[in-house]
Amino acid sequence: MYKTREVKVGPYTLGTGHPVRVQSMCNTDTRDAAATAAQINLLENAGCEINRVAVPDMQAAQTIGAIKKQIHSPLVADIHFDYKLALEAIKQGVDKVRINPGNIGAVENTKEVVKAAKDHGVAIRIGVNAGSVKYLKSVQGRMELSDEKWAEVMVNEALEQANILEQLNFKNVVVSLKSDNFKRTVLANELFAKQSDIPLHIGLTEAGSFLSGTVKSAVALGTLLQKGIGATIRVSLTEDPRMQVRTAYEILKALGLREYGPNLISCPTCGRTHWKKKFITIKNSLPKRPALKLPSWAVLSMARVKRAMPTLASPAEKAKGFTLNTGRPCSNSRKKNG
Repeated sequence: MYKTREVKVGPYTLGTGHPVRVQSMCNTDTRDAAATAAQINLLENAGCEINRVAVPDMQAAQTIGAIKKQIHSPLVADIHFDYKLALEAIKQGVDKVRINPGNIGAVENTKEVVKAAKDHGVAIRIGVNAGSVKYLKSVQGRMELSDEKWAEVMVNEALEQANILEQLNFKNVVVSLKSDNFKRTVLANELFAKQSDIPLHIGLTEAGSFLSGTVKSAVALGTLLQKGIGATIRVSLTEDPRMQVRTAYEILKALGLREYGPNLISCPTCGRTHWKKKFITIKNSLPKRPALKLPSWAVLSMARVKRAMPTLASPAEKAKGFTLNTGRPCSNSRKKNG
């Protein structure tokens, strides 16, 4: 197991010994403060603990303050190319800035961002994506690099940028090393964790649509989380951002790291099953957030479900043996002979 330092992001302490926090990213236009705040409110209701917004220009950076007034979770500003956007976002009250060492420019730019972050108590995430590492500007045949070489390049770039912050005595730092490739992502994060105590934000970039992206993310992030790697997690899906949150929690829940919603244990059903459709209806009606572990028969019989949907069983269904108010398994059972 790997151990990391502690880092503060808003009210949360990240690092070894603290819960893995769930993060997502808005897909609204950040310049539209009302729409962005509304989406963040929905994400918060889904359980999202840290939210990130794109900051493509100065108008977006200047809108951060208005968004912050309407939300309750820490806000991360995603900065590319122009360090001045990071400076403005910090001025507006953002809780963390994400910068990319491959495209933010000269070291002097980073120093200015660090000074502002220190003055305002803001964390910095060094975000390294495989597709934008500086190494690619000096070599040909990028796709011929081995996964191990990709990981080495990504880690070297992250360490180089982290060392700049260390020299400036800035330690409130998180690093992310992302690729759309499972093996490169795992190798890079493992290699970094061996060389630094900086907490890692983990995820696959451009993971894909719901099914394929969920599978890829679960395999990659589950591998890292089992080894104690990962202080925050984001599942990148081309879906409603709330599905990113739910998927992240399901991964954490499966590993026993966080609790989220009922844990339904059910058979896949077959030709002997007569309550499949009703079970699906009940499953979809259950609250998404409270932690609860239920076998499938209990889902059909517990008082919690009865309170949620008291009229689920019709008189005809009750006559067939389908009830919700007993403590026994529900089924359309056959009476024993004799």
